[in-house]
Amino acid sequence: MTQAVNDPRTLNGWALFDWANSAFALVITTAIFPPYFESVVDPEFSAFGIGFTNSSWFAYLITFSYLVIALLSPLLSGIADAGGRRKFFLQVFTTMGGLGCLSLFFFTGMETMWIGSLGFVIGLIGFAGGLVFYNSFLPVIATEDRFDRLSARGFAMGYIGSVLLLILNLAMVQKPGWFGLPEEGTLAVRMAFVTVGIWWLVFAYISLSRLPDDVRKANSGVGDMAARGWQELTDVWRRLTDYPDAKQFLIAFFCYSAGVQTIIFLASIFAKKELNFETAELIVVVLILQIVAIAGAYLAAKISEVKGNKFALYVELVIWTAICVLAYFVTDKLQFYFIAGGVGLVMGGVQSLSRSTYAKVIPPDVDAGGRRMDTTSWFSFYDVLEKVAIVLGTFIFGFLDALTGSMRLSVLILAVFFIAGMLFLSRFQLKPGRMQT
Repeated sequence: MTQAVNDPRTLNGWALFDWANSAFALVITTAIFPPYFESVVDPEFSAFGIGFTNSSWFAYLITFSYLVIALLSPLLSGIADAGGRRKFFLQVFTTMGGLGCLSLFFFTGMETMWIGSLGFVIGLIGFAGGLVFYNSFLPVIATEDRFDRLSARGFAMGYIGSVLLLILNLAMVQKPGWFGLPEEGTLAVRMAFVTVGIWWLVFAYISLSRLPDDVRKANSGVGDMAARGWQELTDVWRRLTDYPDAKQFLIAFFCYSAGVQTIIFLASIFAKKELNFETAELIVVVLILQIVAIAGAYLAAKISEVKGNKFALYVELVIWTAICVLAYFVTDKLQFYFIAGGVGLVMGGVQSLSRSTYAKVIPPDVDAGGRRMDTTSWFSFYDVLEKVAIVLGTFIFGFLDALTGSMRLSVLILAVFFIAGMLFLSRFQLKPGRMQT
């Protein structure tokens, strides 16, 4: 059944997916799982004949996860467009991620570290793998004049939903007796992982029910779809030379994404290891960060309306650079609270603006109903570049951590990525008529 562009039910359903999967991004990758991992895994250990710190191992888990996704995403997104399977793959990755999240319940210490590592990797692959298909719905369900606000709405709903669940998780960790859980041990924390998996799966499937159904295209099987998918990606690569604005933006996006995503993934382990934050304190920090991020996403959209996307992105990247420098010198918890507030201010804004800016610079191929065509393949480039950026950022972070035994130098080096992003962004221009103010 064909659904109209700008249909309110569809737009709200799309934004609801952010509400669903952001719980994993917040609770598992940021607030609770990283410090839990650091507390139950030995500070130093050997694996595969190589010595690791617990924080460098965690960084490498992220590196490996995103390397897998970077390799798979072009093929899968090409198949999605060639075979009309966008919604199908979004459902597959969501289910896989939710189950991986639920498996973390069985991660109790060094003896089950393989469960924690594998469950985290599967959850992260499911989370990241679905985003290319989710993002590609944006220009399919909405017209260009709604991109910024709809993208911001999605991020804001994600922050609100994940904060609500995190508050419940904070209560579980602080007052386990309220939930019939023992005061001692790790059961309360591990039950928090279960709530995330359930939350993710339930709300994601509600969202999926409101998104446009796949329109299967004629093909002779999976092999033919894969071949056509690779052909579409090759066509996109060739067409990038004809769209220098899109190409230049992707280069800048690659640079600053390495910094943004690495900080988001590893900030809580930094606070736990370098500043001795307790899990409950970290949850409070993350709650403050998320609440500020809600306003930050809308503030960035407002700045882009007044001064343009490029100017708004510059503002965001200057703040990100300052955060890296200040984090290197931070010595107490109060200072870190202020830095966390700064991260919250720009975290949602830079991601929301990046998504909507890219939606504006990809070729305006439309069908008879005014709907963008083949957007999944175009967004796969956006997605793959982000994944490779995360691989690069987290690997450098983990390598320096293992080499120096301190995470401070790793954080400072990330400033280079933001500076490079600004340099490449200076050469980027939205073409006239593409919503540039």
